[in-house]
Amino acid sequence: MKWYVIHTYSGHENKVKTAIEKGLAGTPLEKQVGRLLVPVRKTFVIREGKKIERDKKLFTSYVIMEADMTPELKTYILQIAGVTSFLGINKEHKEPIPLSQEEVDRLLGITDPNRDIKVYSYMPGDMVKVISGPFTDFEGIVQKTTENGTKLIIEVTVFGRRTPVELNASQVELIKK
Repeated sequence: MKWYVIHTYSGHENKVKTAIEKGLAGTPLEKQVGRLLVPVRKTFVIREGKKIERDKKLFTSYVIMEADMTPELKTYILQIAGVTSFLGINKEHKEPIPLSQEEVDRLLGITDPNRDIKVYSYMPGDMVKVISGPFTDFEGIVQKTTENGTKLIIEVTVFGRRTPVELNASQVELIKK
């Protein structure tokens, strides 16, 4: 099975996912679909002095689908309310283009066994703890990430003042609460 990206109307990601799951249940097409994902990250919002946990969609308007794509499955998905198209379909490409293995690994947070490189996926707003370097044991909030996610700007409190610090993603770990 390969991974495909379904483009939806904004805010319809979970409705489309549910419609696909319910619509395919008990049909021959059900065996052609693996996992359906609406990738989210836990974020924290401070409201009235209280920290509130929320799920934030990583990719607004997209559902990620693992499937053995056939013309019947493609047609079925495109007819679901809220679906606009598959990523990769345009005038030149009439068929959905699957994601590369590298994209899938990054999306799923998997490490590549052939390379000793960990895939990081920190988002602005994530609470992290510094695990190496001069700021070890400091906690902070991710303010920015680079395109490939290897460098982070983290706001830590030093001597009572908030200070932005640039660190490698390997120097921090996500605080799970």
